[in-house]
Amino acid sequence: MTITTLKLNLGPQHPSTHGVLRLILELDGEKILSCEPDIGYLHRGMEKMAEQMSYIQYLPTVDRVDYLAGFFYSELLCRIVEQAQCVELPDKVRVIRVMLLELNRMASHILWIGMFLMDLGATSPFFYTFREREMILRYFEKISGQRMMYNYFVFGGVRRDIDYLEDVEEILSILPSKLDDYEKLIEENPIFRRRVVNKGILEKETALNYAITGVNLRASGVDFDYREQDYLYKGFDIGKVILKEKDSMARYRARVLEIKESMKIVRQALDYLKKSSPLEQKLINPINLKLPEGDYYADIEAPRGIASCFVRSTGEKEPYRLKWRTGSYYSVNLLRKLLVGEYLNDAIAIAGSLDIILPEVDK
Repeated sequence: MTITTLKLNLGPQHPSTHGVLRLILELDGEKILSCEPDIGYLHRGMEKMAEQMSYIQYLPTVDRVDYLAGFFYSELLCRIVEQAQCVELPDKVRVIRVMLLELNRMASHILWIGMFLMDLGATSPFFYTFREREMILRYFEKISGQRMMYNYFVFGGVRRDIDYLEDVEEILSILPSKLDDYEKLIEENPIFRRRVVNKGILEKETALNYAITGVNLRASGVDFDYREQDYLYKGFDIGKVILKEKDSMARYRARVLEIKESMKIVRQALDYLKKSSPLEQKLINPINLKLPEGDYYADIEAPRGIASCFVRSTGEKEPYRLKWRTGSYYSVNLLRKLLVGEYLNDAIAIAGSLDIILPEVDK
């Protein structure tokens, strides 16, 4: 008997692929036999652009590698330059950066919850999460002038001393009760549970073979969080979020729990900053900045997995080569494996549970 299969384009016009991801699916009825991601619709050229720009010219653009977590990519480029110039950051600069990184992680995860539920057809959580995220964005706007593209970290420190700490206190006082509301609204919903429980099982071995990192890896039971070995987080108590269920529900729960852990880290930073002296820092003069000849590499635990920056310098003002390693790029590749054997109506839920953002893919 001849089995007839169907080729289906999921995206790039599908609303849940946000216009820039195409998945070529082969179906037997509604069962997925194969998945081929087709990327490149965003036309960004972030890596090639760096070769024509000095380090200080490139710095304001890197927030856009992940426009929902821009502080992490600013931190990476600053690390490269600081490493090359053998600069050690003052403790207060480290604490400021940690606080802003964790607030940015919270804002990213909160938005993901709303977008994930919107992908599944639930609109109410979408509006609630935007409301809570707005508190964090308003704070970022106060300190940097921007809601999403901050350019607040600079080579050797931060652009100005931190302020408006009472706003952070307010965020930490309001958010816990809102997260409780999310959990009651979302996790007790029988439709949501049918869409995510025991769907998209990501085995530990598969995750490691596909170079998955971050929340998606820890939701499959792997105990690895780069923050534990990151010099920036030295002295901070970082709680672990390790889940064993491996499904889409576990990836959702892991992000909710990570928001709570990030709040604890922000509280530690806030307690330090409230008692600290005015900021003293020695910034690197960027005007004629040239990195010594050689290769430089830096990592950070970003919201979508470990993000990395590689720079090859020939001693000029511009990098000879610059490459970004992003969590979303590997998550898209994982769909080749993760969607096989699942059903079409679960494809968006499974893909959404990985928290893919396409600027990290088309870089």
